[in-house]
Amino acid sequence: MPFAAITGWGTALPERVLTNHDLESMVDTTDEWIVSRTGIRERRIVGDHESTTSLATAAARAALEKAGRTPDEIDLIVVGTATPDDFLVSQACLVQAELGGSAGAFDVGAACAGFVTALSVGSQFINADVYHRVLVIGVDTLTRYVDYTDRSTCVLFGDGAGAVVLERSTEKRGLLSTVLGADGAGYKHLYVPGMANLVPESADLFPEYRPYLQMNGKEVFRFAVQVMGDAAAAAIAKVGIGFDQVDMLIPHQANLRIIDAAARRLDLPRDKVWVNVDRLGNTSAASVPIALAEAADSESIKEGDNVVLVAFGAGLAWAAGLVRWGTAGI
Repeated sequence: MPFAAITGWGTALPERVLTNHDLESMVDTTDEWIVSRTGIRERRIVGDHESTTSLATAAARAALEKAGRTPDEIDLIVVGTATPDDFLVSQACLVQAELGGSAGAFDVGAACAGFVTALSVGSQFINADVYHRVLVIGVDTLTRYVDYTDRSTCVLFGDGAGAVVLERSTEKRGLLSTVLGADGAGYKHLYVPGMANLVPESADLFPEYRPYLQMNGKEVFRFAVQVMGDAAAAAIAKVGIGFDQVDMLIPHQANLRIIDAAARRLDLPRDKVWVNVDRLGNTSAASVPIALAEAADSESIKEGDNVVLVAFGAGLAWAAGLVRWGTAGI
């Protein structure tokens, strides 16, 4: 069976930085309150000149450059997102239009777990020897759906994109295990109500109406603390290695307390857990690929390392996998 090694990676972030001190002038909150409960100090917010498409395309171009590939060499584009720029048309098709080439293109909808889920899907096309090169992107602009009068949610989210290039390898590299799960009964704990009822005329008929993200924070926290550790442990077990053989944990960057709980479940020291939630907040499907790219760029992960990816999100859904890092066998 061929394997799907990660040969390129890239990220894209909006220009605007929104700090906790900025939020103090917008909503009833303080820097101390936000940091103590989430670990977040600042996040990036899309402007009018930025979009899900622009961020995803920029991250994709960076990943292609790192891999030394052109859009014409990509067989398939898979995008994990909950915030496409347009209805009906997949975000992956919009990215393909910007990049050029003739790759197949479709989206995966698993909210914050979208990238890890998309990585699993993209890898399987290579494992099955259907395609040789796949571009996988995680991108979201959730701040467009955040109510900046609700301090329980507006402090959490940021925007961004991350991408990787997968290539056929004869060596045991890339995603070696996958764990996917869902609890649809809990969907109302984290969702944007009313989106299904939107029609093109809505903006003109009801200019005051805008759908906002709603979250039951206590339930989501309780769910996340349990599922993050369990899913990561299951992904490790599928490969047949011990926790002590994990070189890096790349968790979804939702909340520092959730990340710490997952690390304790796996008995991992902090230097083996990648954290950027303090700088970027929760970037949803972009969270894991951005963190992975940062770890790679800083050479914190190297050829042959065992890297665990794990994420949870709206659905409620979760995804985890173990990646053997490196490009041997390309």
